[in-house]
Amino acid sequence: MLRSLVGSEMCIRDRYLHQKVSSTFRKTAVKFHYEFTVRHVTNMFQGLLAAERDVVKTGESIVKLWLHEATRTYGDLLMSKADLSTFEQIVRTSAKKYFPSDKEELIFSNPNIFCYFARGLGDKKYADVPDFEVLSDLQHEALREYNDVFSIMDLVLFEDAMRHVCRINRIIETGHALLVGVGGSGKQSLSRLASYISGSEVRMITISKGYSPADLKVNIAQMYVLAGQMDKRISFMMTDSQIVDEKFLVFINDLLASGKIPDLFPPEELEEVLGAVRPMVKAAGIVDTNENCLDYFMSRVKANLHMILCFSPVGEAFRVRARRFPALVNNTMINWFHAWPANALQSVSEKFLGDLDLGTDQVKNSIIEFMPFSFVAVNEACTSFLNQERRYAYTTPKSFLCLLYTSDAADEEDSVDLGGRRFIKKKNNQESLRDIEELEKRQRE
Repeated sequence: MLRSLVGSEMCIRDRYLHQKVSSTFRKTAVKFHYEFTVRHVTNMFQGLLAAERDVVKTGESIVKLWLHEATRTYGDLLMSKADLSTFEQIVRTSAKKYFPSDKEELIFSNPNIFCYFARGLGDKKYADVPDFEVLSDLQHEALREYNDVFSIMDLVLFEDAMRHVCRINRIIETGHALLVGVGGSGKQSLSRLASYISGSEVRMITISKGYSPADLKVNIAQMYVLAGQMDKRISFMMTDSQIVDEKFLVFINDLLASGKIPDLFPPEELEEVLGAVRPMVKAAGIVDTNENCLDYFMSRVKANLHMILCFSPVGEAFRVRARRFPALVNNTMINWFHAWPANALQSVSEKFLGDLDLGTDQVKNSIIEFMPFSFVAVNEACTSFLNQERRYAYTTPKSFLCLLYTSDAADEEDSVDLGGRRFIKKKNNQESLRDIEELEKRQRE
């Protein structure tokens, strides 16, 4: 059974799914990246072949892996919840059609997550995670280790956040990631955690007043030396706000497409690089010509250096850049960050407000529950405003965090400076709670 699944029949199933997805999700001006090619089929098979025999021992486990890779390849780039729901229905229909004998409770289990740290942080085996409790323990352990070494990240790892960490980890093990989401979605923080789990060092450029394309070229060359000559794993993270000159994307496009950036190294530096890798080339049993040394160097760069692009879908810049520099979409794996679900907002609210003195438990729980409720209500109002007035009003997870940070800081100070604006605390919490209780009393009377 296993041989038939990984043979020609598996190709037939993949072709059916690819054709179904291509015909259902059409490319438009807004959904400009809905262009499904043989590259997506290749990415899906790459994921299927990443799992070892001791991981996929049964037919059901192979089907689970197939469903997971289909979702990662096609589902993660869909930009709306409606499209994602349609895709899930297509995948379920395809699985029932081609795997009718497999039990649904096994192949459609939740969670269906494969990652490179499922068996432990030090064991890079592509395997499935049994449940969210195990995944939470692994990621919280990694977060504690990260905070011991680097600047502390106070993250709330709810289910969606943990899923994104696994997706980013999966991508940067073999390729480049394009993370798309509004500000405050957690793209950079989760990428840092995923990179730490992968054993990669995160590198970002520092934008100054005189930072030019030539400076970017120097920074990229330094990362090439670390990855190709010193064999270090590097996650090169870059946000759209750092693209102060569109010429930056010329180098980024070349890096993503082939890794070969013209004139990246001056002739004398290139000679030093080739001389440094020449003993490694000889040790590998390869004739140490300059061409072979350069090929060896570039192969290590491609294996160790992976880009993480953090872009926002708001406005025209993303669409225009993707059209002018096609490698941004064609040579990356897209992970779309959707709006935080209600349970995630609730978890974050409990994290930030749970330790504050907000009065009785009843009042405290009401305040904690009101925070996500108010955010969802404003989002719904923004949608109605768009439908009625044809004008956009954006609320992002960063807005929700600002609200919580203000509440947290105002509990200890009379004022708080946030984002350059000063918020004045006119009353302390106890006075505010007495006002609330008095108002409730009057309402009851």
